[in-house]
Amino acid sequence: MKPIIAISANYEDEYAGLKHAYADAVLQAGGIPVIVPFGLGEAEVRGLCAVTSGLLLSGGPDVDPSYYGEEPLPGLGRVTPERDRLELLLVREYAGCGKPIFAICRGQQVLNVALGGSLYQDIYSQCRPLQHSQKAPRNHLSHRVRAQGDSRVATIAGATEFKVNSFHHQSVKQPAPDMRITASAEDGIVEAIESTAHPFVIGVQWHPEDTAASDDVSRKLFEAFVAACR
Repeated sequence: MKPIIAISANYEDEYAGLKHAYADAVLQAGGIPVIVPFGLGEAEVRGLCAVTSGLLLSGGPDVDPSYYGEEPLPGLGRVTPERDRLELLLVREYAGCGKPIFAICRGQQVLNVALGGSLYQDIYSQCRPLQHSQKAPRNHLSHRVRAQGDSRVATIAGATEFKVNSFHHQSVKQPAPDMRITASAEDGIVEAIESTAHPFVIGVQWHPEDTAASDDVSRKLFEAFVAACR
């Protein structure tokens, strides 16, 4: 049977929604995507984890800085408290059960915070970055990323340097315990993190779901995730 992949949803006006590209990328990689509804408590999250093979954390708005011990800065964008609550529960449950997690953009940030790390609330006021909110179409590869040669990301990509798209203004600051930075942009902004304690827990700052149909690195990331879920 194909592995069933739980995908976190966006929360807008009391509706849970998901961009088609996430589900399409999972389907093309050989998985069965299911959208996680809002309102689940700890018991329901445990039950969901028990009947699914892995967790895909999708992109979205900012993470509440109170979860990593900071007050909101002027550059902080919109936060969604219910989504934060649920996704933090999901990460801790799936990681605790040793199940694969693939985290994208906001997902990487939630992953890092859930496991004890921190974020830059707004890289444009706290760092001196390149353009990380591209004005080009979503399927355009905007800037270069360099991955460490011994990283899972580099192994999956088959390269230590490749281009990615970019749509974010927050990023990993201090990686969580048992998470290591494995890829960065030329300006030092963290582009990928990986667990040193789990077989497959990876976060990337870009959006490979938007380029999986045309970019080998993006496709390989989804294929490796689904393969780990088997």
